[in-house]
Formats: sequence, C-alpha cells, structure tokens
Amino acid sequence: MSVHQEIKKVSTQTFQSMKNNGEKIAMLTSYDYSVAKLVDAAGIDAILVGDSAANVMSGYPTTLPITVDEMIYFAASVVRAVNRAMVVVDMPFGSYQGDPHVAVKNAVRIMKETGAQAVKIEGGIEIEDSFKAILSAGIPIMGHLGLTPQSINKFGGFGLRAKDDAEAKTLLENAKLLQDLGCFSVVLEKIPTVLAKQVTDSLSIPTIGIGAGNVCDGQVLVFHDMVGMNEGFKPKFLRQYANVGQVIREAVSGYVADVKSGDFPNESESY
Repeated sequence: MSVHQEIKKVSTQTFQSMKNNGEKIAMLTSYDYSVAKLVDAAGIDAILVGDSAANVMSGYPTTLPITVDEMIYFAASVVRAVNRAMVVVDMPFGSYQGDPHVAVKNAVRIMKETGAQAVKIEGGIEIEDSFKAILSAGIPIMGHLGLTPQSINKFGGFGLRAKDDAEAKTLLENAKLLQDLGCFSVVLEKIPTVLAKQVTDSLSIPTIGIGAGNVCDGQVLVFHDMVGMNEGFKPKFLRQYANVGQVIREAVSGYVADVKSGDFPNESESY
C-alpha cells in the first residue's frame, strides 16, 4: 500500500516518506473553504494557500500587494475545510525579508491564527537569518527557488530562471543550504528540467516542481489555472484538467435567461 493510501493526515514526515518511497507528492493551491473541501476530498496531499491569491482572488497584477492579514484570512478558511491534506501558507512579500524578529512574529501569527502546518518562503542565503529564526521557533518551512514571484521587479519578467551556469550553481547551493538549515521541502519554479533533476537527486528532502519538468518529487499548480478559471493564462507548464470558466458562464447565462423570461422559479420551485 502506498504512503498516500495509508496516511490519514499528511505531515512533513509524510512528505519525507513519500520521497523515500519514490512516491510523487500532489499539491494544489486553495484560498477558500468551499474549494478546499473539494480539493481535500479528492485526495490531494497538500494544499498551498499561495500568495497567488493576490492574482486570482484579488485581481492584482503581481503577488506583492497581499498582506499577512489577508493571507491569514484565506488560510484559516482553507484549514477549516481540510481533514487530510497538509496546509502550507505563503509568507507574503515584506513579511520576512528584513528583520528576522519580524519574520518570526509574522510566521507565528500565521501558524497560531490559521491552524496550518507550515509556511512557505521564497529565497536563499540572502535571507538565511530569517530562515534560522523561524525554524528555531519550531515552524516547518517549505522553501521556494527559481522563479520567485515576489522578486518579479528584480527579474523584470516571468521567464525561465537559472538558464546560465552561474545562476544554476547558485540555485543548487541555495537548495542545499535550505536543506541544511532544516527546511522540509523546496519548490522549484520554472527552471530547466536538467537542473531540477540535479537538485532533486542531490537533496534528501522532497522537491516540488512547477514548470520544472517531471523529475521533481512532486508537483504543484494554481487551482484556478488547472481548472480553467484563470482564462487567458496558458503557460507551457500548465495542463488544464477542466474548463470551469466556460461552465460558469453558461450556467449564469442560463439563469439570466430563465429569470428574464419568467421561467425561474416555476411552480415546482415555489411555495
């Protein structure tokens, strides 16, 4: 029997067992109670309450504007829905990059006020002190390397990262650093598959890929992208499993037509 089938509640230890057994980890984002309940019931291993909520829930062009308070609201809603999956919460831009004491304070707030099992942080050696401080507080961290959307203004776009040898070397060094510091896993976003394999093979902790090929120990996608609700966003790495956007439009159009015609509610739908 697989780890996935055996486990009743996924934890950081489950992630490690899955990697050790060669079993892939399935992860999706969620930001609200109703969707999280469906995603959890479908058998997902982990739910990321991503700062991508800034884009798909609040309509911002980047992830930068979302606040700790907003992330706590979304994450607490998700945790209330979930029975089995591990819930990981993104620490938003500005909540950990500076003073490590502020980073710990924000991480503690997220854990206490949401009931989540871990936080996710973008970056490497440049914020080593924040990693150390949060981990020292007993809070599990999922790292995030490669394309780190909170650094979009530095990168100047959402293109492939670590294409050249120097950046690839730095990414590999940062991945090993995060493992040595005590992170339980690391997301690798939009990097060459060859590099993703090198990182995955060199680490004892699991890697979670998004746009990093099928060589990572697991995969994560944004829910709204995966089900076709974020229309017009179709990067190479995305596989769309449904067209929920079209279904919603057709349902609403039908409702509007029935209300306008007087067909809804009919006699059987009235008291």
